[in-house]
Amino acid sequence: MGSGADIVLKEAGSVHITAQVAALLNSVPDDSIRKQPYSRKPYWNVERARIGDTRRIPLELIVNGLPVARKEIEADGMERPIEFDVRIEKSAWVALRVLPSSHTNPVWVTVAGKPVRVKSSLNGASRASINCERQKMPLIRMEEKGAAKNAYDHARAEYQKRLAEN
Repeated sequence: MGSGADIVLKEAGSVHITAQVAALLNSVPDDSIRKQPYSRKPYWNVERARIGDTRRIPLELIVNGLPVARKEIEADGMERPIEFDVRIEKSAWVALRVLPSSHTNPVWVTVAGKPVRVKSSLNGASRASINCERQKMPLIRMEEKGAAKNAYDHARAEYQKRLAEN
């Protein structure tokens, strides 16, 4: 996704997003997949995104982890162009997704030279590093524990520094 380069805006403004998209569903719904709870395999399957008994699915535009626009596409395997226009107020990552089926890699949009800082993501990453440390430290060799502890501490300090920039 994207041209391979970040999008740079001098100030907040609109971005025009285009993509070629395709999805494929059988014409008959597969209830053995779509009626399973999300905690059961297959976790990410386009069948779970099916709208009613149609072959239509929702495609969402995501900005900094939140859906900001949605269009329905026909999941008949045909590749189609799609377009979104979105206003970007501050530096962000932008992606497309079909929930719970697929998610593109992000395209980075830098506004006024400022880095992307998403408070909820930074808080989540900080909490995840604490959980990871708690789970992994007992499995790390004694002679490597000091370096591992320093790495976890450094990661959390970086998250806190970035949170302070918000």
